[in-house]
Amino acid sequence: MNLLSLITKTRSFRRFDSTIEIEEKTLCELINLARLAPSARNAQPLKYLPVTKPADRDAIFPLLSWAGYLKDWDGPAAGEQPTAYIVVLKDRNIAENSYCDDGLAIQNIMLGATERGLGGCIIGAVAREKLHQHFALPKHLEILFVLALGKPAETVVLDEMTANDCRYWRDEHDIHHVPKRTLDEIILSITK
Repeated sequence: MNLLSLITKTRSFRRFDSTIEIEEKTLCELINLARLAPSARNAQPLKYLPVTKPADRDAIFPLLSWAGYLKDWDGPAAGEQPTAYIVVLKDRNIAENSYCDDGLAIQNIMLGATERGLGGCIIGAVAREKLHQHFALPKHLEILFVLALGKPAETVVLDEMTANDCRYWRDEHDIHHVPKRTLDEIILSITK
């Protein structure tokens, strides 16, 4: 798969085939891709918690908010829930600011997941204190994001954005649409 195809296929998936399990070994391989990402000041303050055990997955799921633009959807139903998570944390003993490290590392994970036929969703709306307590994490570890991972069980397509409306939506066939600005719109031409 060429890079453009890999990037285009790396979407936010919110429904998964819950019969397809992901092994912890696979999560560790994805975390290794994150480890290799550039890091501001090369501080490397990010840590990762791979989660595959059903009891832990069941504890995480209700602590996440899914798809803010889909007001009539409460998140994945039974049989559509992720089969793994990676909790992305910042170690405040290393650095108070992770700058853009999280975005670089997470994109590496998501690209790696896509390459393996998996998909995921980066979730920032997390009940962090409850999640912190569930895993009895040390206080110096700050939860930044939760990556929900699994075998995608939905179709996500990219559309050209119209009327400056960036909201994603689902059509009558339950296909998930993600509007993107055109290349012409985002490339500036400076004339002096």
